[in-house]
Amino acid sequence: MTTIIGVQSDNGCTLVADSLVSDDSGRTWNHPQMTKINKRGAFLIGGAGEVAPCDIAQHIWEPPVLTVKDKKDVYHFMITKAMPSLRECLKANGYNFEEAQEKDSSSRFQFLMAVNGELFDIGDDLSVMRNADGFYGVGSGAQIALGALHAGAEAVRAVEIAAKLSIFSEGPFQVEVQYSK
Repeated sequence: MTTIIGVQSDNGCTLVADSLVSDDSGRTWNHPQMTKINKRGAFLIGGAGEVAPCDIAQHIWEPPVLTVKDKKDVYHFMITKAMPSLRECLKANGYNFEEAQEKDSSSRFQFLMAVNGELFDIGDDLSVMRNADGFYGVGSGAQIALGALHAGAEAVRAVEIAAKLSIFSEGPFQVEVQYSK
């Protein structure tokens, strides 16, 4: 389970994640190599849910390069270039979207992605969402952390609160900042 939050600001964004990973049986893992936020080219990718799609997106995918033209509308870039590229990479590495839908109607994975200092919430169908309030969260502790953000907590403190109240989140906490360029 996971707690990852993102906070959008005028000049960029911040992603904060806990470091506890659990498998389908509930066994927990905590190792410095298993980070929940990873850099891929110009992207920061925070992943929650099924490990395979998170690993593919965070360690195998070669994201498209953001051009000067793309920087004018990063949302459009995410929909028309980044997500088709990620879909192909997931399929090429064995992720079957149809099989995943048949198994379970609940969310299989979710990403927070930052590119050029802009945050996006990516669903397991690779839908691209934005939130006007600038707060984003994925994972089992996300609702707690989002509540803390709305109550005025800073980003790291919000994840600390989630970890205190969720048995599937704990430190140390990873903090990544990306500025608009």
